[in-house]
Amino acid sequence: MKKSFNENGPLPEFPRDEVRASITKGIQQAEEQTKMSQTPIQIKRKSKRKPLLYVASTAAAFSIMIGSAAYVSPTFASTLSQLPIVGSVFSNSGLLGLKQASEQGLTSTIGEKQTINGISVTVDEVLYDESNITVGITIDSEKELSNEYFGAGFDCTINGKNPEASSGSYGEKVLSPTVRTGIATFDVKDDMPDSFDMGLVLEGKGGEKWEFTAPVKKITDIVYVPVNHQQQADGIQLDVSKISLSPTGVSLDYKATEKGTIDNAQIGASFIEFRITDEHGKEITSHSGGGEGHFNDGLWNFSSTKSFDPISKDVQKLIIIPYLMLPSGGGGVQIDNAGVETKIPFDKSSLKEVKFQPFTVEIPSQQK
Repeated sequence: MKKSFNENGPLPEFPRDEVRASITKGIQQAEEQTKMSQTPIQIKRKSKRKPLLYVASTAAAFSIMIGSAAYVSPTFASTLSQLPIVGSVFSNSGLLGLKQASEQGLTSTIGEKQTINGISVTVDEVLYDESNITVGITIDSEKELSNEYFGAGFDCTINGKNPEASSGSYGEKVLSPTVRTGIATFDVKDDMPDSFDMGLVLEGKGGEKWEFTAPVKKITDIVYVPVNHQQQADGIQLDVSKISLSPTGVSLDYKATEKGTIDNAQIGASFIEFRITDEHGKEITSHSGGGEGHFNDGLWNFSSTKSFDPISKDVQKLIIIPYLMLPSGGGGVQIDNAGVETKIPFDKSSLKEVKFQPFTVEIPSQQK
């Protein structure tokens, strides 16, 4: 037992589990009180209840810490102070769209927690917008975790079924050797329902498996702007169908085709990205986005939704510049109908720069 700062003798061992359980209970009680004090509002923008929960949860956690002050060592108090409050992962992500969505009550606060082998994973909140489903989590471990303990992050299901095709990303922010937050994104496909139960599975290097089910509902504060822009450049046919504007960001939908062969997917159309600036010359930060492609009748067909930061209310025009983000290395895997995988080597000589023409999109008045 560690020595106490109290000269009269050692203090009792700090009850870590009891304090964390009390904090969790306090947060749950705060959530229930908040739910009881407000009438559900069924409107386009979700209820403003979540910011109230944030305040109440903070107060609950703070009161528990004060009541346990006699037990808390400076080291543990420092670690405890870094534990995020439920609903705060998006707000502290540094991403403008997630921050605005969380602060405006557009996310679904989940707060479901599971502990396996001393590692607690909490699904904090979920956002479903035009381009992505984004999941924020908090990880709290009794022991220090390696940097890539959770590999590539979550696998997901839609109403209990695996999606035919999915892509996304996962990243973590380390707060201490035992505490970190994570953000997982899943690209939205055209045929996805507006609401469903999303299954989430996270696996650890120690063989752990955390499984969650979270209700997901698409936000409704979305303005769709038809674009219908088409152009050809060096054999690539590009079709930008629309952009979507919401408090969470700008989404751009496009399709591209290019002649090729089935054994070579390393063609220019698969590397299309977009740079967007407003009429003041300010560039809108891009967060890219996954895509999918298939081969049919001598043509490669690619489609994707690219995501960007939200724009300010005074923006009247967006200047969109397509370009190719050509890789310097890599490769791929081709899977046939029997499930047999064939590695595709990277051949830089087969790729070349392509010059697309920029085009302008007028922002509708209801967005201003």
